[in-house]
Amino acid sequence: MSGEQVRRYERLRAERPELFRNEPGGIEILTDPPAVEAAGGVVYQDPYLLLVRDPVRFPDGRPGAYIRALAPVAEPGCVVLPLLDGGMVLIEHYRHATRSWHWEVPRGFGTAGLSGAENAAKELGEEIGARVRELVPLGEMHPDTGLLGDRVLLFAAYVDGVGRLAGGEGIRAARTVPFAEAEAMVADGRITDGFTLAVLTRARLAGLTG
Repeated sequence: MSGEQVRRYERLRAERPELFRNEPGGIEILTDPPAVEAAGGVVYQDPYLLLVRDPVRFPDGRPGAYIRALAPVAEPGCVVLPLLDGGMVLIEHYRHATRSWHWEVPRGFGTAGLSGAENAAKELGEEIGARVRELVPLGEMHPDTGLLGDRVLLFAAYVDGVGRLAGGEGIRAARTVPFAEAEAMVADGRITDGFTLAVLTRARLAGLTG
């Protein structure tokens, strides 16, 4: 355990206090330096991920430690459902974590200095070469409340077409499908990505899928 991990933890607490708030009856984060040092503090950091091991007190009074994953920037990530020709655009994306190809919608990490809408437009341009004609906010989600401490913004976007795909990121195909076909892909297991399931559900509740 290094002092640098504790110092990074203290800097994170100062920069993003919302990540360390305590709620009555919840799991309390402890802040004294010896407790932080014993728990671990910031145990890993790269441009995409922070792993934090917090010192905590559980509701029954037990002390302990709890690990969580955080984005390195405060701006939330985004998920964008592209709408085109009366249907929606799906991309076939290879994901290292599952070692599998997945049908899903474009998404991305938060970008420092960009609003959610600006980030959504950036991701569509980068992943499918599309320009946004109209962006529809669909709220937010927490992808995994047991491990991930961040929120993600959901959007639908009317786009002008599909251009060059980001093959270097593992995207090999894009399809524009009717909403009924996309829902059939959910039902039969061809779509399993949680972000795609969430934004499809929000789009249906907003009346965007017909």
